Amino acid sequence: VQLQASGGGLVQAGGSLRLSCAASGSDFSSMPMDWYRQAQGKQREFVAFITSSGTTDYADSVKGRFTISRDNAKNTVYLQMNRLKPEDTAVYYCTTNIYWGKGTQVTVSS
Repeated sequence: VQLQASGGGLVQAGGSLRLSCAASGSDFSSMPMDWYRQAQGKQREFVAFITSSGTTDYADSVKGRFTISRDNAKNTVYLQMNRLKPEDTAVYYCTTNIYWGKGTQVTVSS
């Protein structure tokens, strides 16, 4: 399985970004998918997950601001990020918890 995250960038605090993660493989629809992030000098931390059936959960720090979703027809998982804060600045990674993609940088300016 190969994962490719995209959609990062520079945004002002309060703004929005949508990250995408395209996955290869024919069994994507059966895979639970997670987003993690790693800020400079900090450990990687969990952000959100979505099961194959669409059940979701979030880290407390992003609950109510971020939404994870998936489109199985496109083999893609998304992370809609609203009301972004400077502390959301990090490299964001998508993962099946076995396979990890290269991350995409999100920078939120104050």
